[in-house]
Amino acid sequence: MSDIEEIEVRGGQGQVLDPETYRDSIGTMEQSGKRKWVFPRKPKGKYTNYRNIVSYILLIIYFTVPFLKINGNPFFLFNVIDREFFIFGQPFYPQDFFILTLGAIASLIFIIIFTIAFGRIFCGWICPQTIFMESIFRKIEYLIEGDRNKQMKLDRQEWNSEKIWKRSLKWTVYIIISLIITHFMLMYIVGYKEIFRIISEGPFAHPTNFIVMVLFTAAFYFVFAWFREQVCTLVCPYGRLQGVLIDKDTINVFYDFKRGENRSKWRKGEDRKAAGKGDCIDCHQCVVVCPTGIDIRDGQQLECVNCTACIDACDEVMDKVGLPKGLIRYASENEIENQTQFKFTGRMKGFAVVLVLLVGFLGFLLYNRGEMEAKFIKPAGSTFFVRDGKITNTYNYTFLNKTNDKKIVTIKVIEPAHGEITYSASSKIQVDRDKISKGTINISFPENDMKLSKQNITIGVYDMKGKLVDSYQTYFEGPFKLQF
Repeated sequence: MSDIEEIEVRGGQGQVLDPETYRDSIGTMEQSGKRKWVFPRKPKGKYTNYRNIVSYILLIIYFTVPFLKINGNPFFLFNVIDREFFIFGQPFYPQDFFILTLGAIASLIFIIIFTIAFGRIFCGWICPQTIFMESIFRKIEYLIEGDRNKQMKLDRQEWNSEKIWKRSLKWTVYIIISLIITHFMLMYIVGYKEIFRIISEGPFAHPTNFIVMVLFTAAFYFVFAWFREQVCTLVCPYGRLQGVLIDKDTINVFYDFKRGENRSKWRKGEDRKAAGKGDCIDCHQCVVVCPTGIDIRDGQQLECVNCTACIDACDEVMDKVGLPKGLIRYASENEIENQTQFKFTGRMKGFAVVLVLLVGFLGFLLYNRGEMEAKFIKPAGSTFFVRDGKITNTYNYTFLNKTNDKKIVTIKVIEPAHGEITYSASSKIQVDRDKISKGTINISFPENDMKLSKQNITIGVYDMKGKLVDSYQTYFEGPFKLQF
């Protein structure tokens, strides 16, 4: 019997199984609703290699970004506790959260458009759940317990020394990895120096931090040691969102049912076309490699995360039996039904343009912020005073330097242009990088020029080169005058 003949008729335990019974045996749920554990076979092939490269790059980014700095600022920090926020080395403040809000809206639109055009590619290639599960925890499991058949055998056997040793080793490594992931995750919140300080001082010096570490570590361990694919099939809302966004032109992992049916076992030397048989030899290799336990031949399903493991498994079998590859491939439903070649349609080009514009918009929001934010507020309860034919108002100013350089600025009245400014200190105000500077000024106008009891004015802040870095509109009070 050939390799393919043996693969197609034998289950993971070596027994001959009916195809329908075999497919049911690896589902994530029994008909009663009880969970059935998924033992996916270790995938290999072109797409798996590509995904491994992407995964390793993303993991390197995850574990190095907390240590990266730009102009002395963290590359990324989201410290909610101390209200310190840095994105790509640029400081953000509560005043800038409207930018983050617009960015979040643009990101949501990006996800919707991307899903409409390209399906769940994100889930299979970029999602942190998939990256950690398939590139770290699953590989550790393969290393300790072996591939699918060995894992199933170990799961069935009694708790002897081999099973206790392997499971204990795997769970211990899982806990260590979960602990490492938790520490790096918290580095994105409080910074790596703070994490190292907490570690060096010990759990008794920081009991709250220690409890948080333990809880997050337990959560990671629970997800990757037990919950696993249930995150994708039961919890993650993206799969449900996909159900209302995809259409017949969406690119997804599809089984070419027109070419594959009628599926039938492989018989060497048989003319399958003359016998009315399709190219699918019903070997179930697309099923045994699926990390969510589905059969891609049943059509598009919410549980499919587009991980491409079934593509590689099917291509390997097609190559062995001498049939064309691509029985399972990235395609749209229209492409499968009409048996046409993939084309980058005008619709997809339009979506691609929109996606590029959204990315550009996000970049514009992040980098095109003002260098400084200035506010001029009248002190509570203050009013004007008149002296030497001039009306004077007092303002408290607050300058926030959003750049990575020290700024020296001065203040001028933009509108009306003939206002005079008296400083409480120097007219050249120094604002250090990422700092706030406060002070008081008096602004005076000739009494005859003020026609209203409350008039709008615009105050500008200029650097030493005469460049306007920010402006602020407020009001100027004067004596009440009757107009006839």
